Amino acid sequence: MWSLRAWRRQRLLARHPVSPEQWAAVRQHLPILDGLDAAEQQRLRERAVLFLQHKHLSALPGLELDADARLLLAVQAELPLLHLADLNWYQGFHEIVLYPDDFVSPQRHRDASGVVHEWDAAHSGEAWLQGPVILAWPGVQASGQWDGYNLVIHELAHKLDMLNGDANGLPPLHSNMRVATWASVMQSAFDLLNAELDAHPEAETGIDPYAAENPAEFFAVTSEYFFSAPDLLAEAYPAVYAQLQLFYRQDPLARLRQLQASDPDYQARTEESSIATNG
Repeated sequence: MWSLRAWRRQRLLARHPVSPEQWAAVRQHLPILDGLDAAEQQRLRERAVLFLQHKHLSALPGLELDADARLLLAVQAELPLLHLADLNWYQGFHEIVLYPDDFVSPQRHRDASGVVHEWDAAHSGEAWLQGPVILAWPGVQASGQWDGYNLVIHELAHKLDMLNGDANGLPPLHSNMRVATWASVMQSAFDLLNAELDAHPEAETGIDPYAAENPAEFFAVTSEYFFSAPDLLAEAYPAVYAQLQLFYRQDPLARLRQLQASDPDYQARTEESSIATNG
C-alpha cells in the first residue's frame, strides 16, 4: 500500500546518500557499533540520515562541523532507537546546540528545608524540557568507545525520560513491561549506589557515581553504560541491565562478549579502555 510518509522518507534518503567511504570513516571512530549485522547497520545509517534532516545542528563560533562529524553525532543518537518502532521518540525538540568546549551553565536547587541555592557550573551536556539538547563537541568526539562514556546517549536518554514530562527516570515503557517492576529495580539500585557512596564517598563504584545524583541521572548514566560498557553495568546491577534490555530491545552485552570471544585482542583493548575510564 502506498504511503506518503514512506515516500517522503525514501525521497530524503535518496537526496542525502551516505557513501561507503563516509560510513567506513565514521564506523572507525565508533567501536560500540562493532558486531552489528549488515541489516542493523543499514537501518542505523538510514535513521542517522533522517535524524539530520529532522534536527538542526547549531555549531557555535569556534566549531565547524563537516559531513562526517554530523553523521558521527547522528549515528550515536540513533543507536538507542535501533530496534524500536519509528514512533518519533525524539519529539519535543528540534535543535542540538554544539559548543566548541565545555560551557558554564547557571544551576538552581531547592534543598529539603526550602532554601534555594544558585551557582554556575561547567557542563559538557544538557537536555532541556521542551528545549534543545546542548553538547560540548569534545565530549561527542570522546564518545563511541567501550569505556562507559557516551555524552550523546546520556543527554538523549534524558529526552526519552522527558516524554512523560519532567525527567524522573521513568520513560514510556512498552506494553510488555511493568512500571512497578521498573520502579522497584531502578530505585533499589539507586539506593544501593547512594548507600555505598554515603559509607565511602571516595569509593570506586561499579558505574559513574554521578548516577547517584537523582533518578533522572541514574537512568541517563545506566543507559550510557548499557551501550558503552554493558559488562560493567550487568556486573554491578544485573536487574537494571535486564530492564534496559527490555526497554531498548537490544543486548549490547551479548554483542560485546561475542566480539571478545572471537578476538582475544579485542577483549584486551576493551578491558584497557574500561580500566582507563573507570579505574
